[in-house]
Amino acid sequence: MKKITLTLLAALIMLVLTACGSNEAEKDNTSANKLEKLQKTGKVKIGFANEAPYAYEEKGKLKGANVDIAKAVFKELGVDKVEAQLSDFDQLIPGVQAGQFDVITAGMAINPDRCESVLFSEPEMKYGEGLIVAAGNPHNLQSYRDIAENPKLKVVVMQGTTEIEFLKKEGVRDNQIVTAPDIPATFSAIQSGRADATTGTEMTVKMALQSANTDKLEFVETFKQPDVEGVPSYGAAAFNLKDKELRDAYNEKLKELKDNGTIAKILEENGFSEISNMVKVGTITTKQVCDGNK
Repeated sequence: MKKITLTLLAALIMLVLTACGSNEAEKDNTSANKLEKLQKTGKVKIGFANEAPYAYEEKGKLKGANVDIAKAVFKELGVDKVEAQLSDFDQLIPGVQAGQFDVITAGMAINPDRCESVLFSEPEMKYGEGLIVAAGNPHNLQSYRDIAENPKLKVVVMQGTTEIEFLKKEGVRDNQIVTAPDIPATFSAIQSGRADATTGTEMTVKMALQSANTDKLEFVETFKQPDVEGVPSYGAAAFNLKDKELRDAYNEKLKELKDNGTIAKILEENGFSEISNMVKVGTITTKQVCDGNK
């Protein structure tokens, strides 16, 4: 009887220790500890796609409006060092979900589907769409609907971007849409005749075309914005679904930097306009966009 009692007591002790260990492990995985970890190491891993002027690499340095915003916010949180990791745009969300990145920042548009996969910060900026065609605009394309009305036309889009759904909502057929891993590849598709146009966020494609320094392509200055939900788009940083406290801490500092003019200054320095691209506190919230109300 005594032996059974001692055995039972030992089992209970092991059960308590296991439970405590489990609780400690769970505690270590909380986002509050995630922020503490980042503050302790002084380093944050940021995933980005090479898409100027939002986030891009130039001569080994990470630049862009969203990168500068993230750096400013994390500095306020006591995290000064940024470890940047380049990724294809469509791999950013899987990367932050897998813990490969602490945060992703690429001017990624908030939308209801993405809100199920990641936690977005409050909007950092807003933007419209742009269209690139062959020089001279041989098909006189002024809108997505113009592409839809000519089933022989092809439009090439970077993988994983919101423009794919925008095109479909404006009537462009699936067999008219082809994808490419990055912007240079979309430009090559037009120049080789495999596509007639490409689209992306206005500032991205406009600046990419300037950098390409080619007279074989042109930006459609008279492009008509699609009349679809999600335009204009609201870009924000995104976090793992488990990192709510980290996201909330980010939002708190982001609000302070909006209020004191820092965010407006960063946007202006990266070629954006405070009037056209700034999202002021209290105007549009991430919850509204995630709920499909904007």
